[in-house]
Amino acid sequence: MASSPVERAFGQEVASWARRGGLLFRQARRAADLNQKALASVSGTSRTTLSAYEHGRKSPTLETAGRILDAAGFELVLEAKVECLARRTRDGHTFHVPSRLRRLPVSAALGVARVGGRAYELADRDERRAAYTALLCGGGPGELLAHIDAVLLIDLWRELDLPEEIAAAWRPLVETARQEAGVTHQ
Repeated sequence: MASSPVERAFGQEVASWARRGGLLFRQARRAADLNQKALASVSGTSRTTLSAYEHGRKSPTLETAGRILDAAGFELVLEAKVECLARRTRDGHTFHVPSRLRRLPVSAALGVARVGGRAYELADRDERRAAYTALLCGGGPGELLAHIDAVLLIDLWRELDLPEEIAAAWRPLVETARQEAGVTHQ
């Protein structure tokens, strides 16, 4: 019997999740410098089953996924999805605003940001201020999510030279992040 469009779409979504899960297992295993046999052994599964997970041929239960990632030295964590909304200023300039701010790994928060053909050393406060100004005014969703750290933005917020329309769009995010971080002074 032929499957319905909904069943086909659901099947494609499941296959997509299986491929992403496989990539996650491979990344964790490689980061732990383990081969499949070693990770399978310490996580209590077989090498063939781990291979099937890594290649998206099988999907583990959450319990199994957690056990495999734990054996590789990682945690399975639930993190809120962040989406960016495109906005326009009165003069037609497009900028993006995320649905929420998040903390970045130190290597990303203090690494190098390439924005508009320029490289910024985010570990340097003055460079970070210039990068954040450029990012908030014209960074794309990928750039914002890769380089804007909630706590570092809170710290720099009053020093950023932003057009009022852009500042007004970002201000609620900064205030929410400030409250979540327990920062009471402005």
